[in-house]
Amino acid sequence: MTDPQLEITALSSLSAIAPEEWDACACPEAAGGGRALDPFTTHRFLLALEESGSVGAGTGWAPRHLVVRDEGQVIAVAPLYAKGHSQGEYIFDHNWAHAWERAGGRYYPKLQMAVPFTPVTGRRFLCRPGHEAEGFEALIQGALHIASENSLSSFHATFCTEAEARRGAEIGLLHRITQQYHWANDGYGDFDGFLAALSSRKRKTIRRERRIAQGFGGEIVALTGDGIRAEHWEAFWHFYQDTGARKWGTPYLTRAFFDLAHERLADDILLVLALRDGQPVAGALNFIGRETLYGRYWGAVEHHDCLHFELCYYQAIEAAIARGLRAVEAGAQGDHKLARGYLPVETHSLHWLADNGFRGAVAEYLEAERAAVGEDIEVLTGYGPFRKVTEEPE
Repeated sequence: MTDPQLEITALSSLSAIAPEEWDACACPEAAGGGRALDPFTTHRFLLALEESGSVGAGTGWAPRHLVVRDEGQVIAVAPLYAKGHSQGEYIFDHNWAHAWERAGGRYYPKLQMAVPFTPVTGRRFLCRPGHEAEGFEALIQGALHIASENSLSSFHATFCTEAEARRGAEIGLLHRITQQYHWANDGYGDFDGFLAALSSRKRKTIRRERRIAQGFGGEIVALTGDGIRAEHWEAFWHFYQDTGARKWGTPYLTRAFFDLAHERLADDILLVLALRDGQPVAGALNFIGRETLYGRYWGAVEHHDCLHFELCYYQAIEAAIARGLRAVEAGAQGDHKLARGYLPVETHSLHWLADNGFRGAVAEYLEAERAAVGEDIEVLTGYGPFRKVTEEPE
C-alpha cells in the first residue's frame, strides 16, 4: 500500500519540473558531474523531444510524466505518455490492439512508460536513492490510477530493467521478454583482441568487410562534443530522413531535435561520419552511457559496400573498447548483427490490461512467447561468431 502522504502528479510537459529535481531521480549517479548510466531518461533528452515537437501535439505521444513527492521533495519520476498508436515503441502490441478492437473495445489511447523512439534497456521507474520501494509502488499506482480514471485499455512499461520487470510481475503486472543483439566487451585491449576471440572464418570475413568499407574513397571520423559542428548535423538530418522514410514512412524526430542535440547533448553523442572530399556521405549516431555505447540511427546518401557494417558496428566496437565501456547496444532487430559479434540478449517490459479476460489470454501468450524467446537465444548464441574452446586463435 502506497503511503497516503505521498503526492503523485502528472505533468503535461517536462518544463514543469526543474532539471535538478528530475535528474536526482533519473540519474543520481551523475550528481557529482559524472556520466549518467544512459542519457535517455535525463531531463535534457526528454525535454529536447518535447521542445523540438518530436513528441507532443499531433505526434500521438502526449506527455503525462509522473512525479512523486514526499513532504515536497521529489522522490520518484517516470517518463509517461498517452499514446494514440503503437509506433516508435519496438515492443510490438499491434495484434493486441487489433484483437481488442475486433471485440468492440477501444485500445487507443493507452499509457506508455517509455523513452520515445528508443529501444534501449534502462530504468523506467526512476527513484531517488533511499526511496526505491515506495517510489516504485507510487509510480505504479499513479499510472494505473490515470488508466482507470480515464477508462484506458492498458499501461505498458517498455525496455525496463530485468529487476523492474520481476518486481512488477510480483505485484501482478504481465512480464514480457523479447530480444535484441548486444556486443559485450570481454576485456579486449583493442579491436584485434576482439577478433582473436572469433572463429578463423569470421575473423577473415570481418577484416575483409573493413577493408572494403574503408576503401570507399574517403575517410571515417568519430566526433563528439565540440568536434560536432552544425554542418555535420545538417548532413546527418538528410541521412536520417532517408532512413526514416524507408523504415517508418515518416521520420520520428524533427529537424529541431538535432539542433537541440547540438546545443544540449553533444557530450552525450558519438557521431561517426564517412567523408568523401570533405563532405559527409554516410553517418551513424551513437549515445554514450556510463557503461554502454548505444547505436541509434544510421543513414547515407551514397551506397558503398560494407560501409553500414563499418560505421554502425565496427566503429562502435572500437569506440567502446577505447572508452572502457562494457557493451554496445545496436538498436532493435537485425539478425545480421550476429555474425559481427553482437549476441542475442533478453529485453523486458511490463503490461497491465484493463479487461480481466483479455489479460488472461495475453498472459498465456506471453508465457509461450517467453519460452520461444529463450529457445531462440540459445540457438542463435550457438551460431555466434566466437571460436569454440578447441580452436586456437591466429
